[in-house]
Amino acid sequence: MNIFERIRVQGFRRLRDVDLKLRPLNVLIGANGSGKTSLLDVFSLLSASARGELKRSIRDIGGIDSNLTVLRDFKGYKTHLAGFELDRRGCGDQIVTYVISLSPKGNTYQIPEESLTHTDDTIALFRPYIDKVQGDVIYYEQGDKLSPISEFRQDEFESALSQAPRVSRETMAFQASLASVTHYHVLDVSSRAPVRLPQQMREAKLPGQNGEDLAACLYWMRETDPDRFETIEDTLRVAFPSFERLNFPPVAAGLLAITWKERDVKHPFFMHQLSEGTLRFLWLVTLLYSPGLTEVTLLDEPEVSLHPELLSVLANCLREASQRTQLIVATHADRLVRFLTPEEVVVLDMEDGATTATRADELDLGAWLSEYTLDQVWQNGRMGGRS
Repeated sequence: MNIFERIRVQGFRRLRDVDLKLRPLNVLIGANGSGKTSLLDVFSLLSASARGELKRSIRDIGGIDSNLTVLRDFKGYKTHLAGFELDRRGCGDQIVTYVISLSPKGNTYQIPEESLTHTDDTIALFRPYIDKVQGDVIYYEQGDKLSPISEFRQDEFESALSQAPRVSRETMAFQASLASVTHYHVLDVSSRAPVRLPQQMREAKLPGQNGEDLAACLYWMRETDPDRFETIEDTLRVAFPSFERLNFPPVAAGLLAITWKERDVKHPFFMHQLSEGTLRFLWLVTLLYSPGLTEVTLLDEPEVSLHPELLSVLANCLREASQRTQLIVATHADRLVRFLTPEEVVVLDMEDGATTATRADELDLGAWLSEYTLDQVWQNGRMGGRS
């Protein structure tokens, strides 16, 4: 699995200058306001730019000007600019690096810089695919000898990456990977939420961001991938010892419901009868075992409404899913951190009003972990990330 190996953010909200190494599983911890949500929003913003939806995404966050942190350049002058840099590993030692910057322009924004380059230090290789400076865009063709493609008409408010001609496999692969980033917020489990209602029977490889395809996804897995469906049911039995099985009774033409059957209980429970925590856990497990996981998955506070005893099972599910999707998770749950390793945790702190990000295994925690669990070390303030 090719993954994003590094992200650098400058000038976006409290992310004044954050340079973070990325791994298959990245669990962000820190106090409220430390930048966890901002980091997830950066990935969502970059993903939207790769899909050609940058204009909409910037509008949704209130415009670029309201999300900038004023920086100073090397001469000490103030700069109003947000810069983003992503590294993605290709084959062997090859790294593809994407850079894009955004700045205000009147009552809107501009993209003053954007580039996509390919490097391999083992053979001293440097190859450009996209180069944009001062508004002029150059794309480079596929082949050993790259020749620039002359500029063609572009939407100046969308990224050059999203408008790239289909001439470079590396450009297409990077664009598809970044565009696939999916952000899951806390699931709506109110009485009329989609996850509680009968759902359309159709092929679905994901349960949906609002659980609108949970029934279809589970039913489709049961019929086409029984081993995967059995793994989900086995996970539910570990989490809920009284759980027996899921069923999918039709309730109208083309509509399915989900029922939850427990041992020693005569009648099954429908989704509208389940507790918030049970429903959220069912959706999370289905998502994490789904065959349609995108290359990058963002999860914001997956522990909401879950009993502490469920968090060990959730940690195992996250770890397993990270073999098939790169996971970036924001959490406040001490108990979830207990079941993680330092290699999987990123600590966010505030220094002089700006966010810092440090991987927990880069901290000197050896002596503390010999006596305490990782969550206790965090609670004691020995690894930062506290208010």
